[in-house]
Amino acid sequence: MPLHGTDTSVTVPRMPPRPAGKPSPARGRRPPHASRRPRPRPKRRTARGARRFVGLVVLAVVALVTTLLTAFGGGRSPSVDSVLAPPTGLVAASPPRPQIVATAGSLRLQLPVSQQSVTAIGYHGTADGATALGPVGHQGNQGFVTRLFHRIFGGNNGGLVYYRLGGSGTPTGALDVGAAPGTDVYAPVDGSITGLTDYVVNGRKFGVRIDIQPTNAPSMVVSLTHVRADPALTVGSAVVAATSKIGTVIDLSGVEREALARYTRDSGNHVSLEAHEAASLASP
Repeated sequence: MPLHGTDTSVTVPRMPPRPAGKPSPARGRRPPHASRRPRPRPKRRTARGARRFVGLVVLAVVALVTTLLTAFGGGRSPSVDSVLAPPTGLVAASPPRPQIVATAGSLRLQLPVSQQSVTAIGYHGTADGATALGPVGHQGNQGFVTRLFHRIFGGNNGGLVYYRLGGSGTPTGALDVGAAPGTDVYAPVDGSITGLTDYVVNGRKFGVRIDIQPTNAPSMVVSLTHVRADPALTVGSAVVAATSKIGTVIDLSGVEREALARYTRDSGNHVSLEAHEAASLASP
């Protein structure tokens, strides 16, 4: 007799829940102790180095621009204001302190007006055979390269500031010392007066030309123009540098275009000085 089995059932206990965040088991998974290939790190060092390089370049550019703006910014050199007299038109009554402003061999030209009255000092060319003067001090309107060189490597500091005013002929044949009209003018050298002649512009007389024979350079003659001679001055009078008053500055801005005005706060009036060989003045 066939036996019929009795239906039976089996209860299997439920699996415990898997902890959160734990990956489900998968076939072929390496055991925890197996070696893993390192993940590539982001190239932070390379990016950081690039940013640092760019920052250094930006700082270098800013420093260069600042230097250039300091050296060349504005229409006027910073040294100009240091030699400009106040724009009050007041005339200093005291004589200048002895100060050499230009040289030519053994000739030494001293400042002919009080230091407080100087508005600017300039040199321009002449075509009348004047002797080249050697400026004392440093040039205020130097070229770009020269000024940048002195800005970076130093030098070119202190002393008088002068400006090149252009003109044909001897580049430094005439020295213009700016001062307001009426400013007292003093002898630039020790010597004696050898000539008092009219100074004529466009057929009109404007003051005189005063010729002085220097004691230490008797073969030379120093001439001053743009001045009105002192009434007591005569040919043969002995004069002492920075002590003897020989005249006053006159206003020629109405008949001449003064190049010195580019560097002053006024119309550029001045006393002008030249040096000539005495023989050249005597020749016709």
